[in-house]
Amino acid sequence: MFRLLRNNSPFAVIFLFIFALVAKMNVLLHPAVPVMIPGHFLYNYVLRGMQVVFGRAAFAYTMLSIILIFIQSIYLNSIAVRHKLFPRNSYMTAFVYLLLTSIYPRFSFFNETIIFNWLLLGAIDIMFSFTQTTQPRKLIYNAALLFSLAALFQFTGLAFVLLLLIGMVMFRPGNLGEWSVALLGYITPIYFLVSILFLVNKLYLFTHWPHIGFSISPLKNSVGSLIATMMGLFILLVSGIFAMRKNVPMSNIYIRRDWIALSFYLIISMMVAFLTDKAVESAWLLALPPLSIICTHAMALEKNKRFSNFIFYFSLIFLVFCLWANK
Repeated sequence: MFRLLRNNSPFAVIFLFIFALVAKMNVLLHPAVPVMIPGHFLYNYVLRGMQVVFGRAAFAYTMLSIILIFIQSIYLNSIAVRHKLFPRNSYMTAFVYLLLTSIYPRFSFFNETIIFNWLLLGAIDIMFSFTQTTQPRKLIYNAALLFSLAALFQFTGLAFVLLLLIGMVMFRPGNLGEWSVALLGYITPIYFLVSILFLVNKLYLFTHWPHIGFSISPLKNSVGSLIATMMGLFILLVSGIFAMRKNVPMSNIYIRRDWIALSFYLIISMMVAFLTDKAVESAWLLALPPLSIICTHAMALEKNKRFSNFIFYFSLIFLVFCLWANK
C-alpha cells in the first residue's frame, strides 16, 4: 500500500477513493443534512440552491461532500507535483489529506469550509505560478479574486489577504501596476455582491457579514482522547518539519519560497479557524491542506525509509484511534 502511493501509480487513485470510503464509512452510515448558519448568507443561499436538487436527502449531501474532499485531495496532490514541492512525485499528499479529514466526522459532512478550501487552493495554485508566466497581471487578478470570494463566505477569511501580500512580495518584483491589479481583483467580488444585494433590496444582509468568535477545538469527546488527538497531530507535524529541514535546503530558490508561503498559509489558516464563530464546526478544516503537505515530507523522506515507514503506519494507527474516539 505504501509503495503504491509512493510510486505514483495510476492505480493509487482507485485505492485512495476506496480508502476515503472506508475511512469515512461511519459518516456515510450516519449522514446529515447541512444546516444554515446565521450570518453566513452566501453559504445559506448555496444551501437553498442545493435543496432544490437534493431536498432533505442526507446521504446525497454526505456522499457529495466525500467526493468533493476526494477530488480536493487529488487537486492538492497535483499542486504539490506540478510545483515540484517534493523530490519525487507520489500520491502521499492526497493520502495524508484524506486521512486528516477523517479524524473528525464534521469535516466530512457537507460544510462551508469545503467551499472555502476550494477557493483557497485555487488561489494558492495560481500564486505559485506567479514566477512562471508571461502574463503575471492576469494571474494576480485571478488569485486576488479567489481570496476575496473566500472571505465573502467567511468574514475571518479577510486575513488571507496577508497571504496574497506575502505572495506578491516573494514571487513578484515591486511593481505598482501589479499591486493595483491585485487590489482591483480583491475588490471586484465585494463590489458585485454589494451591487446585487442593492438591486434586490437586500443590502441589509451585508451587515450580517462581519462575524467573529472563538473556536478552540472541533473535538467534543473526552479530555483524554482530545489530548491524544492533539498529540498525534503534533507528532505528524513535527515529523514533517523535521523531514522538511532535510529536503527543502536542497531545492532551488523558487521551491524554497513556495515552502515559506505554505508555512504562512498554515499559520494564517490556524488563526482564521481560531477566530471563526463556533457555529462553523468545520472551521479547523481550513488548516488541513497546508498541514497535509508539510506532514507528507515525513512519508516522502528518501534517505531514511525506516522513519518514513514508521510515520506512515503511525498515521494509520492514529486514524483508527480517532475513528474509535469519535464514533
